[in-house]
Amino acid sequence: MFATMMHGAGEVRYEEVADPKILAPTDAIIQLAVSSICGSDLWPYRGYGEFDGPKAMGHEYCGVVVEIGSDVKTVKKGQFVVGSFCLSDNTCPHCQYGFQSSCQQREFMTGAQAPYARIPLADGTLVGLDHLPDPSLYPDLQAVSDVLGTGWYAADAARVTPGSTAVVIGDGAVGLMAVIAAKHYGAERIIAMSRHPSRQALAKEFGATDIVAERGEEGIARVMELTRGIGA
Repeated sequence: MFATMMHGAGEVRYEEVADPKILAPTDAIIQLAVSSICGSDLWPYRGYGEFDGPKAMGHEYCGVVVEIGSDVKTVKKGQFVVGSFCLSDNTCPHCQYGFQSSCQQREFMTGAQAPYARIPLADGTLVGLDHLPDPSLYPDLQAVSDVLGTGWYAADAARVTPGSTAVVIGDGAVGLMAVIAAKHYGAERIIAMSRHPSRQALAKEFGATDIVAERGEEGIARVMELTRGIGA
C-alpha cells in the first residue's frame, strides 16, 4: 500500500507504509502533515499528574488518510483531513444536540506528534477536504483542529448574537480565535482582555473594538465602565 506525504515547497512524495495498526473498524490511520504542541501538553512535561511511563503526546493535527477501517464511510484513503482533539461518533444524542465533547463514546486524541496517528471514531472526528491543499496552508488547517474550534465553541456557548457585547478573557491562541468567532457571530463590541502589545494588535486586527489590560476587580471595573454599567 502507498500513502501520500507532503513536504515543503509543495513537493509530493509517495512512500510505502508498513502495516498501519487499525484496531477497530471505525479507525483511520493518517500520515501527519503538521502537528503542534499545546499548552496542555506542557502540564505533564512540567510534572503535573501521575504517569507510570512514557506518554505519546499531540492532539492538534492534520494530514492524509492512508488506511481506513471497514466501517469508515465519510473519509477515504488519499484524502487530506483535519481532526478534532475530542474524538466523537457525531451520531449519539449529545453529538446531535451539538455537544460532541460529551459524546457517549468520547475519547481524547493523543499521539499526533509522530509520523502517523490512529484516529478512533474517524467518521465523527475527521473533516475531509476535497483537494490536497498547498503546504503553505498547513498551519492554518492545523489551527482548526483545536484552537479555532475551542474559541468558536466559546462564542457559541456564550450565545454571542448580532449587536451583542462580548468580552474575551485572555489573549492566547484560543482567546484570539474567540475574537474571530465573536466577530463572525455579529458582536457589535468585542472587548479583548490582553496585556501583551503584540497580541493586542492581533486582537484588533481580528475584530476587537476595545482592549482592557487590567485584571481582577480592576478589569471588571474597566469593562463595566466601557459598557456603561451593563457588562457583556
